Amino acid sequence: MMRSPDRIAISVRNPEGGIVTKSEPFVSLTKRKRLMGFPVIRGAVTLVETFVVAVKALSFSAEQAGQPDEKDGKEGAGGPTRFHMIITVIAALALGFVLFFYIPLVLTEVTGLKGGILFNLVDGLIRMVFIVLYIVLISRWKEMQRIFEYHGAEHKVIFAFEDGEAVTPDAAMKYPRRHPRCSTSFLMIVVLVSIILFIMLGRPDSVVDRLVRFSLVPVIGGVSYEALKLSAKPSVGRYISFMMWPGIFLQNYTTREPDIDQLEVAAAALSACLEDKNLES
Repeated sequence: MMRSPDRIAISVRNPEGGIVTKSEPFVSLTKRKRLMGFPVIRGAVTLVETFVVAVKALSFSAEQAGQPDEKDGKEGAGGPTRFHMIITVIAALALGFVLFFYIPLVLTEVTGLKGGILFNLVDGLIRMVFIVLYIVLISRWKEMQRIFEYHGAEHKVIFAFEDGEAVTPDAAMKYPRRHPRCSTSFLMIVVLVSIILFIMLGRPDSVVDRLVRFSLVPVIGGVSYEALKLSAKPSVGRYISFMMWPGIFLQNYTTREPDIDQLEVAAAALSACLEDKNLES
């Protein structure tokens, strides 16, 4: 799946071996609503939109990979309804919140630490360990390994495009599979930003303190998004490059070396967005 400022393209290989590409207009809410385009706010909005787009992409992929029903020769049911997508996105965000924010806080409180700085450093460390363990564990799942190969293919063709190369599988093969503006880097930036912000809040000693802390999770996402965007600017990126290192290291697990067929699929999706220069995977 590739995304440009005004289009989304999804390419999959069907059971017959051909590549099917779906390209459609997509203008982010951050572009359509002035308030949603303000710094930090746009990051939180983009995060939700990314979940929605991912659900659609997975649905399209499943439809193309599905085989006709043996009884009636018909394909399975169509894509998810708007209601199903809303429920899926809410469930995904809720699970992420519980696993990476609520449980680390509870475990840190069990330690009995009192100092705000040390408390939040331990809380952040536990959060980082949870994210790393989660990614390492799912990377051992055979189906996820295939997805991570396609993830690596996306990065390679984007590198080729950004380097001015022709977007072909052969040209993309020589590029690295780890990209500094990957969503994996975003996760690690979230951890670092959360530690800094939570240290400023101190140790949460009451229910109100907890609620304030949790209410700032969208802000953390928004600030992390701005940091990721700034990292693409050479004049700024060199000063915050240290924030990218953990995410780039973690891409050793979230990306794998693709084969030429997977690069061909990624190149097909990118070609559908070539009119736009600011591409995202």
